[in-house]
Amino acid sequence: MNDIPSTPGKFKSTLYTPRFRFPRVTLYTLLFLTFVFFIHFFLSPPSTTAPRRGLRDSGWDNQVKGSAKTRSRDNHVVLVTGACGFVGAHAAASLKKRGDGVVGIDNFNNYYDVRLKKMRKLHLLDKNGVFVIDADINDVPILKKVFGLVRFTHVLHLAAQAGVRYAMVNPDSYIKSNIDGFVNLLEIVKSLNPQPAVVWASSSSVYGLNTKVPFSEKDRTDQPASLYAATKKAGEEIAHTYNHIYGLSITGLRFFTVYGPWGRPDMAYFFFTKDILKRRTISIFEGPEHATVARDFTYIDDIVKGCLSAIDTAKKSTGSGGKKKGEAQFRIINLGNTSPVSVNKLVSILEKLLKVKAKKKVVLMPRNGDVPFTHANISLARKELGYRPTTDLETGLKKFVKWYLDYYGGKKKSSY
Repeated sequence: MNDIPSTPGKFKSTLYTPRFRFPRVTLYTLLFLTFVFFIHFFLSPPSTTAPRRGLRDSGWDNQVKGSAKTRSRDNHVVLVTGACGFVGAHAAASLKKRGDGVVGIDNFNNYYDVRLKKMRKLHLLDKNGVFVIDADINDVPILKKVFGLVRFTHVLHLAAQAGVRYAMVNPDSYIKSNIDGFVNLLEIVKSLNPQPAVVWASSSSVYGLNTKVPFSEKDRTDQPASLYAATKKAGEEIAHTYNHIYGLSITGLRFFTVYGPWGRPDMAYFFFTKDILKRRTISIFEGPEHATVARDFTYIDDIVKGCLSAIDTAKKSTGSGGKKKGEAQFRIINLGNTSPVSVNKLVSILEKLLKVKAKKKVVLMPRNGDVPFTHANISLARKELGYRPTTDLETGLKKFVKWYLDYYGGKKKSSY
């Protein structure tokens, strides 16, 4: 992945400093799971089967099998869900470039501009020979058909309903995708012989109201600040259950604020770029008592390297046909840049790169699920994955801005 990057400089937080740390108490987990099941049963609509797109299409089977071919016997065969998403497209392309067999699946939902997803498919996936099935992970017949056609060694599960604030508008979509869809996938994978190893995307959002920094995998994660975070935390508990009962090898990756070319339009760096070019006023959030809002921005190249390393270091599942035959690997790992940068600094870098002075107004961060500060402790990622992020924020944003101007071209003064 040559056009992809993340790593800011030193940051001095003006946030509060935590004075104590809660002990890990089993009661918190029990209360959290009770909350999750309440949401599942009272918010989730009746189960419906998504349209079975392409199930009987002529040549569909051969296209899947062709895309799954590896360069050598040593390569992996990977199913990538959410393949036309930001991380999914980059990861699938990187896997294919190095010789792995790759099949993608994506439902092209309209949470943000579907045209961008289709252009990722065209420029990142089609050009590299990755076939993408247009289907939903809740479409069980499609999933069964795909696993029946190809013996996958790994599943890179990136399909999810993203976004913290959108959960206040459409909570059902988070339950259907992040919980129901994940369970559908694991139910099929557990019954296979052999079972593939699973690597999937959790989120730094699971740290929620945790105030201890940097965030470590050992910290408490039972106080989510948003429904999105709650569904990701539920996913971690569900993954542990399938690992424990069925012997699935599972690695969960907690991504920290991923950015870069082909990114998501709902992310601050993306819509700040758009609004600065249009001379619109942008809102700069600050915490209580003027506390700095900052993020551990992580460039896409570094995230992809972490995903591929997680696949390469994943041990084999120990179950077969739904029966566990031994203890299986289970990991939860942070993937961040470990150098938080303030939103003010982010805007300053964009102003420099765009050569446009931003119109700014400072506002108090609303109670919509966002948290004021993220900072990843990546010592476990270094140990387990050999993970070492190399891209600082200014370098990464420079690559993003170049892509943005190339992609939107003359549209920067239009109604994009």
